[in-house]
Amino acid sequence: MAYILVADDNTDITDVLSAYIKKEGHDPVIAGDGIEAMERFREYNPACVLLDVMMPREDGYEVLRKIRACSNVPVIMITARGEDFERIMGLDIGADDYIVKPFSPSEVMARVRAVMRRMNMAENAGGASDNKLVIKDLTINLDEYSLYIGKEKINLTKKEIETMWTLAKNPNKVFTRDNLLDSLWGYDYYGDSRTVDSHIKRLRAKIDAVEHPGWKITTIWGVGYKFEVE
Repeated sequence: MAYILVADDNTDITDVLSAYIKKEGHDPVIAGDGIEAMERFREYNPACVLLDVMMPREDGYEVLRKIRACSNVPVIMITARGEDFERIMGLDIGADDYIVKPFSPSEVMARVRAVMRRMNMAENAGGASDNKLVIKDLTINLDEYSLYIGKEKINLTKKEIETMWTLAKNPNKVFTRDNLLDSLWGYDYYGDSRTVDSHIKRLRAKIDAVEHPGWKITTIWGVGYKFEVE
């Protein structure tokens, strides 16, 4: 049993999602605006957050920024607006997934199960040494969700760090886009390969701002990507 925060000003949506959350054996926590969402978040420390973008008082993006300043809890954005730049904005800030209205409540719960399963796997991954990876001048620490090139910290989103971890943990192995979707978003994810391409593009732009001659993310055209150690 876990608390799942649903932040949306549409009571029809919160009522339906609450019923499905209870069917999964969890307890729903409801917030009708952005300010209340943060109050409920601090009060209940939920295991997952379903966060509407367009809310009164503070929008979902601002709430997500505040959550990411203090927590790596899984956050799924829910919105009626499905433009690519808005989805990318949410993912850039640190959302784990993105659902566009109208949606199937069963699909929402499938994604909740996927992000909570990945979080549980990370928490049970073993000792601290299992969550730290050092390759040449690259250091990734999943306990801190940090990435350094040499002594310089690179400011990445949660998903970008997970992408780097997945690739760097398997140097010179080629991952197809579907491989990365499965590894990073879970088998229940309903997205497409553009999600992976967008993430890799933004990730490269950030890490390439610092010289790292011993390794790089390589595109294997028509296939996918790999972390190449020279």
